[in-house]
Amino acid sequence: MTSARVVHVCKVSGIAGAENHLLSLLPGLAARGLGVHMLVLGSEPETRGFRARLAEVGVAVDRVSIRVPLDPVTVRDLTRRLRALAPALVHTHLIHADLHGQAAALRVPGARRVSSRHNTDPFRRRAVIRWLDGRVLRRVDRVIAISCAVARFTVEVEGAEPATLRTVPYGLDPPTPSPEAGRAALRTLGLERHGPVIAMVGRAVPQKGIDVLLEAFPRVLVAYPAARLVIVGDGPQRPALERRARRLGLGEAVLFTGWVDRAANLLSACEVVVIPSRWEGFGMVALEAMAAGRPIVASRVDALEEVVVDGETGVLVPAGEPHALADAVGALLSDPERAAAFGRAGCRRLETEFSVERMVRRTVAVYDELLTPSGDDQSCLRRGCSSTQR
Repeated sequence: MTSARVVHVCKVSGIAGAENHLLSLLPGLAARGLGVHMLVLGSEPETRGFRARLAEVGVAVDRVSIRVPLDPVTVRDLTRRLRALAPALVHTHLIHADLHGQAAALRVPGARRVSSRHNTDPFRRRAVIRWLDGRVLRRVDRVIAISCAVARFTVEVEGAEPATLRTVPYGLDPPTPSPEAGRAALRTLGLERHGPVIAMVGRAVPQKGIDVLLEAFPRVLVAYPAARLVIVGDGPQRPALERRARRLGLGEAVLFTGWVDRAANLLSACEVVVIPSRWEGFGMVALEAMAAGRPIVASRVDALEEVVVDGETGVLVPAGEPHALADAVGALLSDPERAAAFGRAGCRRLETEFSVERMVRRTVAVYDELLTPSGDDQSCLRRGCSSTQR
C-alpha cells in the first residue's frame, strides 16, 4: 500500500482543531510512502494560510470553491479533480467535505472511501442533518472517530454501523522547550510584570464556554489580584465577550489577543490552561497544554474526560459552573508543586498516548484494512475504545 495515492478533502476557513490535525497527519502519512494530496474547499483568502502551511511541509494542495452549503458545482469540480488524481482512497473531514467529497468519490472508479468525524456538535442532532449524515455513512467504507465520545455519538445519533467505525485520537509532538520564547511571548503582550497568567485558547463561539470563564475570573482575582487572563482566539462572539468582561469590571485583568502566532510559547509561560467547553469532540488545546507542560482545568464533558486525567494531569469540573471553575484554578495557583506535577504527567501522557507517530500508524492501519486484504481489524467496538482511557 505504500505507493497508494490518498486524497484528503476538508472545508477550511482558518486554522483550528481539524486543520491542525491535518497539518500533523498529512506529512506523517507522506513519510510512510503514501502519495498524499489535499483538496481544500473554500475561498482564496479563507484557505490561503492553511495551504501555505501545507506547502511548507511538502504536501500537495489544491483549492476548490464552494459557494453554498450544498453546491452541485462543487461536487462537479471535485469529481473532475479526483478523476484526474485517480486516488486509491478518498478521506473527507467535516460535514461540507463529507457531503461534497463523498458524492464525488462515488464517481471515481475503484476509490475506497473514509470519513473522519471530529465533533459532537448539537446541530448534527437536527433531523435534516441526521438524514444527510446517514446518506454519507451508508456509502463510506470506514468512519474514523477522533475520540470515544465522538465514536459513541456517531453510532447513537448519526446511525453509523459499529463494524465500520475506528477510533484514532489526535496526536501532537511536544516542541523543544524554550523558556526565553515564553518570556518573549509575555513581553509582547505586556504581561512580563504580571502574574499569575491563566490562558484559554479557542474560537469565540458558545461551544468554548468563554462566557463561563469570564464569570469565574472575578472570584480568582479576589485571591490573586495580580492575575491576568489571556484569551487567544477570535470568532463571532468576541465583541459580546469583550463587553461582558467590561460589565464584570475585569478591565486590564483580561486580555483578548485574537489569533497569535506561536501560541505554544505563551502556553509554556502561563501557570494554568483552562478549557471551559460546553462540548468537545477532542480538544486539541489540551494536547498543546500537555506539550507545554502546563496543568489543565477543563470541563468534564465528552472527549476532555478521555484526554485530561482528573487529579493527575489536571482538574475536571462540571461544565457551565463558574464557581467550580474558579475554585479549581485557585487550587492550582495555591499549590505550585502540585500544578508542576500535573504538567509533567501531562507531557508524559502526551508522549505515550497522543504522539503523532501513534496517530499516523493507526490511520495507516485503517487504510491497510481497505487497501490490503490482510489488514488488521482495529474495530472501535471490539477494542471498547480503551486506547484513550486509563
